[in-house]
Amino acid sequence: MTLASLTQWVLTYTLRGVDADIEQRAAVHAALGEPVRLAIVEELAVSDRAPSMLSSRFGLPGNLLAHHLDVLERVGLIERTVSAGDRRRRYVRLRPHALGGLGVGAGHRPRGRALFVCTHNSARSQLAAALWRRHTGDDATSAGTHPADRVHPRAVAAARRVGLDLGDARPRAVTVGDLDADVVVTVCDRAHEELDAPEDWLHWSIPDPVEAGTRKAFDSTVVELDERISAVSEGPTDTLSARPA
Repeated sequence: MTLASLTQWVLTYTLRGVDADIEQRAAVHAALGEPVRLAIVEELAVSDRAPSMLSSRFGLPGNLLAHHLDVLERVGLIERTVSAGDRRRRYVRLRPHALGGLGVGAGHRPRGRALFVCTHNSARSQLAAALWRRHTGDDATSAGTHPADRVHPRAVAAARRVGLDLGDARPRAVTVGDLDADVVVTVCDRAHEELDAPEDWLHWSIPDPVEAGTRKAFDSTVVELDERISAVSEGPTDTLSARPA
């Protein structure tokens, strides 16, 4: 047996003992072994970003950024979505639970008084502010670019199911004074685009549960917001999705 055939035999024998889960994890580690891709994932652990913002932030030409995003998408770390506002726009976001126990994304943790903004201030931003206060102990407010007349009853009910009280909450318009918060997060594509959000704001592209109008949609919004806030805060890591049913 030649050295080449022996090497091939060893590789084949070894791979037969490697299950698909290990192969997938190895592919993720290989993708993150490139510094730029690791930096992109660290950024997305805190905020969804438009490709143009990622290109600007990391000094990458469009074709090179596209290559890095293709690699990250192939290994299941990111997804690219169409804006719910301007359908010509795209956002890049981490897939839920993509980072597992990899220890990625813990570098930048925004803290302090937070402002959450959506269009109507009737569901997502109200829920996010309440969850921020629970996770961080810091103050949080919410506002809308086109506030509704009231907080949606299903948002109030969804909050109540996880021990939050939105009974006294009222929608209001965002003001210039609001924007001096330590952390500003748009939780709505339309508001993000209408306000022409600067790079130091965070953006979470979360579907509006009011459009579906179901209990499941509102509960799913609460869980996603809870996971997002837990991921970027130094508060409790006991997320709603991790609790026993």
